[in-house]
Amino acid sequence: MTNLNYIDWGLIDYKEAWDKQELIFNKKVSTKINNSSNSIKQDFIFCEHPHVYTLGQHGEKNNLLINDEFLKKINATYYKTNRGGDITYHGFGQIVGYPILDIEVLNLSLKNYIWTIEEMVILTMSEYGIICERMDGATGVWIDSKEKNARKICAIGVKASRYITMHGFALNVNTDLSYFSHINPCGFMDKGVSSMEKEIGNKIDTEEVKQKLFKHFVELINKHK
Repeated sequence: MTNLNYIDWGLIDYKEAWDKQELIFNKKVSTKINNSSNSIKQDFIFCEHPHVYTLGQHGEKNNLLINDEFLKKINATYYKTNRGGDITYHGFGQIVGYPILDIEVLNLSLKNYIWTIEEMVILTMSEYGIICERMDGATGVWIDSKEKNARKICAIGVKASRYITMHGFALNVNTDLSYFSHINPCGFMDKGVSSMEKEIGNKIDTEEVKQKLFKHFVELINKHK
């Protein structure tokens, strides 16, 4: 059995969470360089952010469709980050996950790790009757991926060094989707976004969803051991 620490930072400013991640991440990388991989804790961090747009390191700034003045008007901030992926939105009613793990110890390649995050979300959504899938050539979790109304419910953007991961995923639960209209989500101009609330038609208990996500992740990880 893999020992994963369930950590919940609650509602936290994006930059504050990023700084906290960096501290934990750098400490773990340093520990690994010093050949003490077995002592690295496996942390699965959940949180929620006030309105913020974040751009991955290879993303296109012009996928943010608004200026600084408009950002202030809608009480949002913007950060260029060091994760993979393009632009995305974080906000209230969204579950953000930051697993800071040594995936080498978990017998996972980076590709398999991202697949595992996607699978965790797909399995959790199926418990709510929401049928999700992967989309060819795009990370994340989608609904009706092969249809004209393809829409993303969970975005994924990860950074890894020496098989230590940071950043992670953002699952739209009761998210105000209007904030996505100010970006080309994940760089796509022709794809939509959705949330659990939109698909089901009522508000969802985010605490319950977090517990289900964590349970599925642990189960999936233990299959690799």
